[in-house]
This record gives sequence, structure tokens and C-alpha cells, in this order.
Amino acid sequence: MSSDTDISLSSYDEDQGSKLIRKAREAPFVPIGMAGFAAIVAYGLCRLKSRGNTEMSVHLIRKRVAAQGLVVGAMTLGLGYSLYQGFWAKPKL
Repeated sequence: MSSDTDISLSSYDEDQGSKLIRKAREAPFVPIGMAGFAAIVAYGLCRLKSRGNTEMSVHLIRKRVAAQGLVVGAMTLGLGYSLYQGFWAKPKL
């Protein structure tokens, strides 16, 4: 039995902050989607008391749909960006 000690474990050595920064550079629209989701949730919680005559379930469903739409939109933009980077913006050799 031989053990391979040459395996690089650099991904395990990075802390959470540097991992988040690296992932944000790889896919820039993911943090935008996360921030938008958090903003919609915070807005929904602030508007919870002044929702008027609408019922609680309707209010929560509207905020959930808005948050999901923002996340799906950010994912779609991120996919389009990665496709652009991968196929059309390749540097010419």
C-alpha cells in the first residue's frame, strides 16, 4: 500500500473570506443574486406591519416570488456571462 503525499490541499487551507472572494471572481453574478435576495427579504420584513389589507400569506408569496425571480435572473445573467467568456471573448492565439 502506497500513500500519495503529493496531493495539493490548497483548497482546504483557505479561509472562508478568501474562498468567497475567489468564488465571486469566478462567478460575479452569484453574490449579486445573494445580495438581492437578502435585500428583498429585508424589505419584506420591514413592510410586514404596513401591508394594508392584504393577507399575510399573499404578502409572503409576493416577496418569495420576487426574491426567486431576482436569483433566477442573476443566475441567467451569470450563465450568459460565462458563455460569453468561454466562446466569444477568447483571446486570439
